[in-house]
This record gives sequence, structure tokens and C-alpha cells, in this order.
Amino acid sequence: MFHALIPSPIGEILLTGDGSALSGLYTSEHVRRPASIGARDDLAFTDARDQLAEYFAGDRTEFDLALRLVGTPFQLRVWEELRRIGHGQTTSYGQLALRMGAPSAVRAVGMANGRNPISIVVPCHRVIASDGQLTGYAGGLAAKRWLLEHESPNHDRLAG
Repeated sequence: MFHALIPSPIGEILLTGDGSALSGLYTSEHVRRPASIGARDDLAFTDARDQLAEYFAGDRTEFDLALRLVGTPFQLRVWEELRRIGHGQTTSYGQLALRMGAPSAVRAVGMANGRNPISIVVPCHRVIASDGQLTGYAGGLAAKRWLLEHESPNHDRLAG
């Protein structure tokens, strides 16, 4: 297991993985950072570094990285569904549960969303409350707001 720290517009990002696949991406404010992160190797995760730099520069809307997601079967289903939410789009927890064919599992979807270990790449920040409010984000609401504004089709107008 290795880790690297990289700068970003939303603060320092911790990347974790085994050298062949990314298993974690955490902001500095993330409430569920792993206890064990392995040896530091700031030269690791070249693809993730490059793609994140392109994303933050506004030049990338999708990620193509080897991922190692570890979770329950339900969590894995939620995280796979998160990857289907397009850049610049949002959905609600209820809509996500409905798309998964589990309309009564809204709370479970929310809990799985909050346990996503690879934020940004698995875009849990794109899930909002049914009334359009920004709700819980393990990486902090300020980061969630920044990410959504960054992905907004009206980004230039919002940023200025």
C-alpha cells in the first residue's frame, strides 16, 4: 500500500492504492480518512495525478483510472451508479435509489454514498437533497460546493 499527497484547488488530496489501482482519494477535510495509508511515494499515481490536474484545469470531464473499490455488494452498486452521473449533472438520493431499483433504500443509498472511498473520481459530490440543497459530503460542504460550481455549465459566470 502506498500514498501520495497532491495539491488541489480544494486543498491537499490524499491518494492511496497498491501501485496498480487507486483505492482512496480523500480531501484534507474528509471525515473518513483511512487509519493505515502505507508508505509515502509522491511519484506514485501518475495517471491519477495527471487526470486530476486536467479535471481541475477544466480539461477533463471523465476519469479513466484503474480503481480498487472495497465495500459491501450494496455499496459497490451505489458507487457504480454514481459513476453514471454525468459531469455537470446532479441527482438526489431518492432518484439514485429509484435508478437502482430500490426506491425504499434512500437512507441506505445516502450512507453508501457517504462511505465512498474514491471521491471526485467516483462523483458522490453530484448527489444532493431532493429540494436541491447541498447535504452531507464527507470531504466537506465547501469542497462539494466548489466541485459542483467547477462542473457547472455556467462555471465562468459562477466563478466571476
